[in-house]
Amino acid sequence: RLYGLLSILRKLKSAPDREVRILLLGLDNGGKTTLLKQLASEDISHITPTQGFNIKSVQSQGFKLNVWDIGGQRKIRPYWRNYFENTDVLIYVIDSADRKRFEETGQELAELLDEEKLSGVPVLIFANKQDLLTAAPASEIAEGLNLHTIRDRMWQIQSCSALTGEGVQDGMTWVCKNITAKKKQ
Repeated sequence: RLYGLLSILRKLKSAPDREVRILLLGLDNGGKTTLLKQLASEDISHITPTQGFNIKSVQSQGFKLNVWDIGGQRKIRPYWRNYFENTDVLIYVIDSADRKRFEETGQELAELLDEEKLSGVPVLIFANKQDLLTAAPASEIAEGLNLHTIRDRMWQIQSCSALTGEGVQDGMTWVCKNITAKKKQ
């Protein structure tokens, strides 16, 4: 069962009064907003495509976790770069069942990893929609995206289902362990 953001924040106790900026990106229909609402323990039954962005902030015990969910439609993607500044962790969401778009999602991820403002920022790739029978396993996606060639940052691929919540907490635990030390105090 998901314990939501509060349990994640408790794990950050070693860094009091930290404000953490997490950027949530990926192609449209990948499940970013469902993931965000799942993290915030909100209703996920009526979700529409994100035209601009959603942000959720939770404050607890001296921690503030700001998660920015930016729309993934092709016409919105050029605006992603407006949100890169001061990002502590990048979460990139992939629809594991949409094999036709693996090449496109791989190109977008590669461009993000080349961005100067995201240099060295840890990246968590959520291989989402694992509840679907047609979903590719995370290992296959990792291989297809050549993730093993990433040398300039910490990275992790995590199987998950934003719908059921499975794997989400594991991914967020990794995020908490890998928040960059270069964050401005």
